[in-house]
Amino acid sequence: MKTIKMLSVLLVILIGTLNVRAQSSTKPTIIFVHGIWADGSSWAAQIEALQAKGYPVISVQNPITSLADDVAATKRAIARAKGNVILVGHSWGGFVITQAGNDPKVVGLVYVAAFAPDLGESVPTLSANGPANSLGKYFEPQDGFIFLSRAGVGAVFAQDLSAKQQDVIYATQTPASQTIFGDKSGEPAWKTKASWYIVSKSDKAISPDLERFMSKRMKAKTTEIDASHVVMVSHPAAVLAIIEEAANAPVK
Repeated sequence: MKTIKMLSVLLVILIGTLNVRAQSSTKPTIIFVHGIWADGSSWAAQIEALQAKGYPVISVQNPITSLADDVAATKRAIARAKGNVILVGHSWGGFVITQAGNDPKVVGLVYVAAFAPDLGESVPTLSANGPANSLGKYFEPQDGFIFLSRAGVGAVFAQDLSAKQQDVIYATQTPASQTIFGDKSGEPAWKTKASWYIVSKSDKAISPDLERFMSKRMKAKTTEIDASHVVMVSHPAAVLAIIEEAANAPVK
């Protein structure tokens, strides 16, 4: 009888150990957050590659109606995730992950040619830390929203993509509410979460110098890639490598 009880105890311990090991080896959920004039499909190459490697993936579809609305959309995605989360933000998506990243599930932040605001900063005040660009001359206002012209996609947004790729970006773009440029960031998650930053060296939408300023201020692990603003489309493998690095980093 004692032998049976002892075996039962050992079996319980063994099952518990296996469960702990299974939980520790679980891959984090990668949540992608797109920027203005893009949508969730801009991460298609990374999504397919990560899913093939067994990562759970969610790509948020931001309404880009306000910072609060976009953060809420990302928080819903985080709530769906099981276990740890890596947030990956592009462009305006950096504002979003800077706020949503305060969720305790989030263990890492990857900024891809993205804004990384500090407390109280808006797009204009943050952009003042770098040189001006010509992006604004390609704006097409419509009913309170700002679209990017086809010429703008080719000249300042995705100049290293083929004409066909540029056409797709133009056709699928999500415009921005004119009011979001005045929205101010709250307490930044990058002050407490591990962060990575990809600088696009040929970016004409956000100055590479501004990107370097932000990544240095964050003390993020920084990689520079000679690419346009949509580096995740023009250099998918290089961006994927940084995301996987973040996903495999020890959790603090």
